[in-house]
Amino acid sequence: MSGEFTAREIMVTAAARMLRDGEVVLVGIGIPNLAVNLALRTRCPNLMLIYESGAVGARPARLPLSIGDPALVAGAAGVCSMPDVFQYYLQRGWIDVGFLGGAQIDRFGNLNTTVIGDYAKPRIRLPGSGGACEIAVLARKVIVVMPHRRRAFPERVDFITSPGFLGGGRERAELSLAGGGPEAVLTDLGVLGFDPETKEMLLVSLHPGATVDEVRVQTGWELRLASPLGRTEPPSAEELRVLREELALSPAPA
Repeated sequence: MSGEFTAREIMVTAAARMLRDGEVVLVGIGIPNLAVNLALRTRCPNLMLIYESGAVGARPARLPLSIGDPALVAGAAGVCSMPDVFQYYLQRGWIDVGFLGGAQIDRFGNLNTTVIGDYAKPRIRLPGSGGACEIAVLARKVIVVMPHRRRAFPERVDFITSPGFLGGGRERAELSLAGGGPEAVLTDLGVLGFDPETKEMLLVSLHPGATVDEVRVQTGWELRLASPLGRTEPPSAEELRVLREELALSPAPA
């Protein structure tokens, strides 16, 4: 990775560029929080941010530290309960974009945040779904953000907590899941998308400094490549300025 920006910074900017002005985004903390606030301050001034805690139309003056940060309330269009967010916004189909992550993601975009190993006798028991399964099922599109490590990218997840395209092909559509499923997976090595027919994950774009061999080593199946394979545009000077000065993201390596 270039010394001019960090792996975290290019993940944030790549995620921000996936958003379109005017979209309604269900926001969590971490990289998605940085990405939506970067987009709001640069190219998507009309982005509608809804935080799980119930802040609707949030326009925080600084980067929120949690979904309960008071900065989310000041200037928000409204405040409701967490159940209201899921019942009246997500379940009605009003969420355009949901951000998710997980301990594992497989070749069809299924996410695991439940167990590593056998469910009855797991090696590691994870926190579970929270609202992730509902977001995966109901949001019009899902963007996944997570580091690219072989243990996190197995061919099949140990447990499907949040469905992507299940077994691929038309399986998700045949179950009549309302949302569109995962649109992209953003990692510290590149941007991955999904084949429109098979729904299998494929590498769409490499980040500067990353190689195809490096991505394949960190993937637990024979990863397909888009044709042509793109190169991720590095963060601009303005994006880095906003991240480091307005959102106080440390430029130290991630």
